Amino acid sequence: MTDLHPFIAGLPKAELHVHHVGSASPRIVSELAARHPDSKVPTDPEALADYFTFTDFAHFIDVYLSVVDLVRTPEDVRLLTFEVARDMARQNIRYAELTVTPYSSTRRGIDERAFMAAIEDARKAAEAEFGTVLRWCFDIPGEAGLEAAEETARLAVTDGIRPEGLVSFGLGGPEIGVPRPQFKPYFDRARAAGLHSVPHAGETTGPETVWDALRELGAERIGHGTSSVGDPELLAHLAEHRIALEVCPTSNIATRAVATLDEHPIRQMVDAGVLVTVNSDDPPMFGSDLNNEYAVAARLLGLDERGLAGLAKNAVEASFLDPAGKRRLAAEIDAYTEEWLAR
Repeated sequence: MTDLHPFIAGLPKAELHVHHVGSASPRIVSELAARHPDSKVPTDPEALADYFTFTDFAHFIDVYLSVVDLVRTPEDVRLLTFEVARDMARQNIRYAELTVTPYSSTRRGIDERAFMAAIEDARKAAEAEFGTVLRWCFDIPGEAGLEAAEETARLAVTDGIRPEGLVSFGLGGPEIGVPRPQFKPYFDRARAAGLHSVPHAGETTGPETVWDALRELGAERIGHGTSSVGDPELLAHLAEHRIALEVCPTSNIATRAVATLDEHPIRQMVDAGVLVTVNSDDPPMFGSDLNNEYAVAARLLGLDERGLAGLAKNAVEASFLDPAGKRRLAAEIDAYTEEWLAR
């Protein structure tokens, strides 16, 4: 079988489901931990591999929140954001919609305007230096309840606070015990302000959670959606309406949402005609990156170079990039693929 890793490494890509704090590499996490020595997070990058070994989804959330606690100042926010963009550029990620949870920072005392200024400064600097275009999805941390929803919605819709790069509104955290319908008023406000709806759903609960995200939250894409394969009517609905699933294979294994890679339902999604995108979620925490996720998808779906290029173009189609930007990035993917195959 052809080694597809070199092709994947150079393939221009878009990423739609990747978390701001969850993208902090061991290098970044260890630097932040050294800044805040009262944290339980290891300062040794090698020790982080053990620290990022999860027993279940609840344990993952605990560890994730301990890393969130390392981001305490606007300078921490700016460092994290810029360095995440640097790591993306190394993978030829041309465009990314980075999920940011502002509530986690503002409740820790970071001034909201300073937070917005930090992510925007990093975004503009990263685009100028690396050519990687970042856009923001502000998400509600579901475990923090309606107070967090209110604060996230306020920050997302208020003129003078809402950052220029914000394109969408999401909902993350645990699903069990956190029903989607209670967040409808906040999604209604965000959508009225022109933001796209991209909640997590169907990762650790059943297809009914995905239906709730569609019917109550107006979801235009679904984060994860692994349990959708349990409902043929749901799969048909997703396929008919081109509602993309943001699939994160390695994440699903690491958090025990799926038992093994060979049992991952991505093949069933594709066979049902669903628009599938592949993403890394919280890549360093799972010992992965987007290039690795493409390699995993190639194995699970039996893809060659053209198939991988098609997968990359799925992400472009499902993105909230402007139409001209979509055409440019899709053309770049095609040109790269044809040049590679002509060698």
